[in-house]
Amino acid sequence: MPVSLKKGQKVSLTKENPGLSHLIVGLGWDINQFDTGGAFDLDTAAFLLGDNGKTVSSDDFVFYGNLKHPSGAVEHCGDNTTGDGDGDDEQIKIDLSKMPPNTTHIAFTVTIYESEERNQNFGQVQNAFIRIMDETNGQELLRYDLGEDFSIETAVVFGELYKHNNEWKFNAIGSGYQGGLAALCANYGVDVE
Repeated sequence: MPVSLKKGQKVSLTKENPGLSHLIVGLGWDINQFDTGGAFDLDTAAFLLGDNGKTVSSDDFVFYGNLKHPSGAVEHCGDNTTGDGDGDDEQIKIDLSKMPPNTTHIAFTVTIYESEERNQNFGQVQNAFIRIMDETNGQELLRYDLGEDFSIETAVVFGELYKHNNEWKFNAIGSGYQGGLAALCANYGVDVE
């Protein structure tokens, strides 16, 4: 049975699951049907970070425009532009055995594409979640349902994997940002054009 997390809760993944290395991070959401009438395109991303909370290079930003980290440790499974259907809207595969030694944190984020032009924000999004599965057997290990009421935020850090004392753990973050993807990139040290 998966662990259901609350905001700010941390749990070890590798301590309870020795030998765990291949993960699938699934992210999902629903759109409030009555808010804008316009199409929503939410995008997931993974930022590979060092101890300083920053990326080393732009390759450490894995998203719809850079689907695979050069190490092979993180791979985005592709952009879902509608969010239709049940289950995960987008997935990111993680191979802990290929993780670069200078990567100690991986932040998982969701942003709204062209949020300002479309006048959209996370106040119009509901049932958002992040879950982590063991890719080898499909077992869901943990899940964090973001119960927060966002209003004007256009980007959210759902959670992060982090390495502590040679164990990989997960932290349920659920914090929102204004400024969309550009704000997250600035926060994590990625230069954007």
